[in-house]
Amino acid sequence: MGLISRLISGGGAEAIGRAATGVAEVFTPNATRQMENAHAAYIAALGQLGAEFGWAGDGAFDRFVNGMNRLPRPLLAFGTIALFVHAMIDPEGFSRRMVGLSLVPEPLWWLLAAIVGFYFGAREAHYLRLRGAVAAGRPSGAKAAQKTGNPALEEWRRRGG
Repeated sequence: MGLISRLISGGGAEAIGRAATGVAEVFTPNATRQMENAHAAYIAALGQLGAEFGWAGDGAFDRFVNGMNRLPRPLLAFGTIALFVHAMIDPEGFSRRMVGLSLVPEPLWWLLAAIVGFYFGAREAHYLRLRGAVAAGRPSGAKAAQKTGNPALEEWRRRGG
């Protein structure tokens, strides 16, 4: 009786349990520990990905290019209005310039149309793709936000839970 009480009170039972667990893990891996290790690896990979693709902020060159990308549409709009103003202020000069434009060969006009069309078309396609990515990542509307793929939870919500 003295030996058993000393083993239990002295932590011998815990030592025997740890030893048995260690021996058992040699033959069959600890599933909980595997899940913890897999989760830690996943979190580390996400952290590395976040650090790699994180937004570092705009530098001077990025701000300059963003400003240049915003110029064509306002310049085209204000340039067209300026043509009307120029026609009213100096009709003779305006007509001379329009005669000059009529001398531009047609293939050059097609080239200009292609450049402007591709510029604005690529810009619109970029924003369409961006909207599609946002829509795929976040469901819109209250009903879409409530759908979880869990039938029991959806039934509970329908009952007013």
